[in-house]
Order: sequence, then structure tokens, then C-alpha cells
Amino acid sequence: MKTTSLLNRRLFLERTAAVVSAPLIVPASVLGRGAEAPSNRVTIGCIGLGIQGTGNMRTFLGHPETRVVAVCDVHETQLARGKTAVDSFYDNKDCAAYRDFRELLARKDIDAIQITTPDHWHPIIAVEAAKTGKHMYYEKPFGWSFRAAKAVRDAINKANVVFQFGTQQRSSGNFRFACELVRNRKIGELKTILVGVPGSVPCPDQPTEPVPKELDYDMWLGPAPMKPYCFERVRPYTHRPNEPWTRNYSTWYHISDYCIGFIGNWGIHHLDIAQWGHGSENTGPVEIDGYGTFPTSGLADCALSWKVENRFADGVTLVHMDDETAKAHPLQKGGHGHGILFIGTEGWVHVDRSGIDAEPKSLLKLSLGDNDIRLFKSDNHHANFIDAIKGRARPAAPINIAVRSDTICWLDQIAIKLRRSLRWDPAKEEFVNNPEANAMLDRPMRSPWKL
Repeated sequence: MKTTSLLNRRLFLERTAAVVSAPLIVPASVLGRGAEAPSNRVTIGCIGLGIQGTGNMRTFLGHPETRVVAVCDVHETQLARGKTAVDSFYDNKDCAAYRDFRELLARKDIDAIQITTPDHWHPIIAVEAAKTGKHMYYEKPFGWSFRAAKAVRDAINKANVVFQFGTQQRSSGNFRFACELVRNRKIGELKTILVGVPGSVPCPDQPTEPVPKELDYDMWLGPAPMKPYCFERVRPYTHRPNEPWTRNYSTWYHISDYCIGFIGNWGIHHLDIAQWGHGSENTGPVEIDGYGTFPTSGLADCALSWKVENRFADGVTLVHMDDETAKAHPLQKGGHGHGILFIGTEGWVHVDRSGIDAEPKSLLKLSLGDNDIRLFKSDNHHANFIDAIKGRARPAAPINIAVRSDTICWLDQIAIKLRRSLRWDPAKEEFVNNPEANAMLDRPMRSPWKL
């Protein structure tokens, strides 16, 4: 059994969603610091105020060294709700509200931004923010395309601003300890990594509907193709207690115009930990081979299930799968499926958000020594971002490492689309002798948007 109780995944995520959407603020005392003089606080603008954006915003409101001064969203209702939350917290009416992110970025008094829009908007906002010298908390994944992620990396490194990727599992003790066990060869020589994440969900075709006045639909689409409006295309998180948790979250996660699907949007979390434990954060696989199943009709078109083998130059194989496929994998251990399973020559360790498991069980009580590899420690992803801005620490999920982890999502997506073995050059960051696959590393943007 795990060392922590194994929550039903639906219950776990619904509880998480309830906490994020509730009108509660993380107390400053939780973050371990006293009040900061207003002139020394990091000023923050929040772009995108859905369930994830609102949750992040409330966390920053509760940090004693920050001040949220502006919010932005193309949904008038979400924008008004965000402004009200900020004004209520500070007991004033000072929070500025924008429907165009460019107006927020133009403010020289804003130090940092939070990017929590739908995925297809992430890179454009990030590149423009870097040009204005703003630090950024960037929700995963990178979005749009692999080459868009490279453009963000170039912009961040050129501007020398602090970047924190929203892979918050890097600020969790269980994930860090699991990776330390692997890096210190406590399970022997690492051979295989199994990663399981939820698959995307289908959605039937929807009738065309009038665009509501409160939504700037053209701005919501941004660089994505112009498509007829329907509520389900842009639907925010909706609490549906009698349906699977996946039907609570927005349908756009499963429409390839806006998101790679859960193979990337969820996959990035566990693939990032796989990279961390493997010690391959600055490289990637050299061979990719896999298959997937996709909806044959409907509004949603992202992969429902998949199995992709990523082989690294050191002989380690990372198998990325949807949860059900992962659970049925012949190398699976302990009845697991979802999460990250590291398999070595002398044991295994499994970790997900509900806990950590291992064989032999004695690994779970192991104390690492002074000569063992110890990984960067962060116990609060948002606080670590502020610490990095203040110069007290480095970000737990910095730009170069983030791009490497995100790259695997795109490699796996392309492999299941083409349904054939691919070779990848991690140094050149391109497929080897495969123009068709390399062409899929980017896609055109709708005018006037570009990187």
C-alpha cells in the first residue's frame, strides 16, 4: 500500500477544483514570511482568469511580498469576478481590468505576470511580456507548437527575466524524494519509466450559436483558425457532479486548434518528473515509436488513448501512455497506472499526487546521506517564483528544463499522428532525415498574430 491514502482520482481533482474556486486566500503565514513594505512588493498582473488562473491569482494575493494590481480576460464575467476578488482582498477599487493583454503588458509598474489563458495563447503573451522585461509564471504546457516553445525560450534568455513553468510537482516532497531515490541508484540501474496520465475525452458536434456580448470571441481565438462559435468550444470549468471529472474541465483542452490534448496538457506534469528522475533534463529521447486512437467525429479531436516508447541514448526507455493503457502494461507494478513508475535492476519506485510507493518498501524510510545527490528543494511553487525574482533562489522549473520536458509531449504527439518510428536529434532539436515530421514541429498562426 502507499504511504498516503490513495484518493479516488475524480474525488481528488474535484476537491482540488473546489479549493481553487472557493473565495479563500492562502494566509501569508503559510508562506513563512511577515508583511513586506508596499514599495518592496512584486507587482503582478494576471492574464487569464479561468479556474487555474483564479487559483493562481488567489495564491499570489496571499503572498506577503506581492501585490496583484491588474487582471485581464476576454470573458467579461470572469474579468469582473477577478477584479472583485482582488479589490475585496485589498479593500479598495484599485485593481485595473483589461480585455487586451497588450494593455496590461504596457504598464511599466508591473513586475511580473501570470499566464493562465487557454494553451494556444501562451507563447504570444510570453514573448511580448519578455520584450517588456516582465518576469512570468507560465502555466503549462508551452502551447501552440514545439517551435513556439523555442521562441519563448529565446525571448526569456535574451531578456534575462525569471521564468517559472507551472509544473508544480517540482515543488512537492514526494516527487523530489522519488527522483532522488532513482538518481542515487537506490533501485539499481534505471531501465524503464512508465508514465500514465488521463486520456482526452470526446465531444459531439455542436450547433453554431450566437456569440454572447460579454465575450470577445475573435480575441479568444487569437492565432487559432476562425471557427463557428458554440458554447462548448469556449466553455470554462463547469461543476457537473454527476459526470466524470473530465467533463467538468473545458472542452478546448481536447480540441487541437487550442491544445495538444491531455497527452501534453496532463502529460507534461509526469513527463517532467520522468526527466527529473532520469537526469535527462537537458536532453531528450533519440527514438520515438508509438500509436494512438483519436475521435472519428465531433468537436474534440485529441488523442483518447496512446502508447509511445521514447528511447534515450543511455538505453533507458520512457513509455508514455494514457492511464488505462498504463495500468495494463506488462511491466506495471503495485496495481498502479496513473503516475510515474521508475523501474530499476534492484527495485522500483512509483509516485503520483496521492503518494509514493516502492519495492523494496524499506526505500520509503531511507535517509539520504551527505554524499548522495540532493535535488533542488522547493516546497511552494509560487513562493519559489517570488524568491527567484527577489534573487534568493533559482526557479524550480526554469525555462531551459521546461522546454526539454515539453518537447517530449510534441514528439509523442507527432509519433502517434504519423504512426511510425522517428529518430530525434536532441542537440539539433530536429527529426533526423524526416521532412514530414519536422514540418509538424510548427503550424501557421491566423493573421495578424505571429511570433
